[in-house]
Amino acid sequence: MITFLSRILIKEPEGENGRKAYGTLCSVVGILLNVLLFVGKYVAGVLSNSVAIMADAFNNLSDAGSSFVTLVGFLFAGKKADTDHPFGHGRFEYISGFVVSLVILLMGFELMKSSVLKIVHPEPVDTGILAMVILIVSVLVKLYMAFYNQSVGKKIASAAMKATAKDSLSDSLATIFVLVAMLVMRFFGVNIDGICGVLVSLFIFYAGITAAKETLDPLLGLPPDKEFVDQIESIVMAHDMIEGIHDVVVHDYGPGRRMISLHAEVPGNRDIYEIHDLIDNIERELNETLQCEAVIHMDPIETDNEEITRMKQIVATEIKKINESITIHDFRMVTGDTHTNLIFDALVPFETKLSAKDVKQSIETTVENMEGNYYAVVHIDQSYL
Repeated sequence: MITFLSRILIKEPEGENGRKAYGTLCSVVGILLNVLLFVGKYVAGVLSNSVAIMADAFNNLSDAGSSFVTLVGFLFAGKKADTDHPFGHGRFEYISGFVVSLVILLMGFELMKSSVLKIVHPEPVDTGILAMVILIVSVLVKLYMAFYNQSVGKKIASAAMKATAKDSLSDSLATIFVLVAMLVMRFFGVNIDGICGVLVSLFIFYAGITAAKETLDPLLGLPPDKEFVDQIESIVMAHDMIEGIHDVVVHDYGPGRRMISLHAEVPGNRDIYEIHDLIDNIERELNETLQCEAVIHMDPIETDNEEITRMKQIVATEIKKINESITIHDFRMVTGDTHTNLIFDALVPFETKLSAKDVKQSIETTVENMEGNYYAVVHIDQSYL
């Protein structure tokens, strides 16, 4: 249905307008389907006197509200940048996804309370065919909603839609539990309505916590995908005068609103205007290819000094003995009457167990113990990848 409607209603499937259109379409369809499911389950709950079905019905009503919140999120996220928000409103989509997760958790809590009361004070449950048919249809509809939300969410890179997909999947599993409870009551005469309600609430809690994490992580700041970083490196390093890159930082202000900053090592003996022109061209290439703003800092290095190249390799090898993941860049040598300063930056990944202070001390000690009279002037860099 979504594919059919998108072909009719979405005139510009690509770009920011297409993304907004897909999000709006899926949210509107989600609202309509969840309202229909609420009405059907509410009727089934009244007819069967099942707390699990009634809770499941109101869960669908909350899902309709969540779809509305997601719709509002897409509309606000699509707003262009303004004076107060120069980076746009893209992160509003993450906020709407987080609100959806809070609603999911609230419904899980309410269902848990109702189910525990039903266990303590069990009531007869009618197991009519109509109620079961409604539940089976609900499972199929929710599975379809999980499928299209996941597919479109992946297509347009939407955290909010992926959260909705997880919610739909947990809803279908929850409804299956309710259906099992009715079948057990019908064929074995055992009332497990309250127990199944508890199981449903646990599924809902899990979906809510997972969705909250997936929408909070981008707000707090996630490292970029390796594939995206590889694309950056491939584009920059394709130019002859670029000797290396480091200190790559990707700022994410919402889907389609990324900013890149990095340091590019360039020959220190080349014309600065020529290099500046090259850097400008690379920034434009990154912008056009990856649809992001890019800022590149030039780091001049000596490329024709064999002694510096030799010492850099020696120091890098020695530092690998401290920790295999530590790398160095911006390597320089300043020779004095009594000793030689080796000046460089060391990049320490987060997974390194040593503190920055310990790494710095270890590097200084390692360099001082090398053959010759060397001191390390080292700055510890933090990795953002």
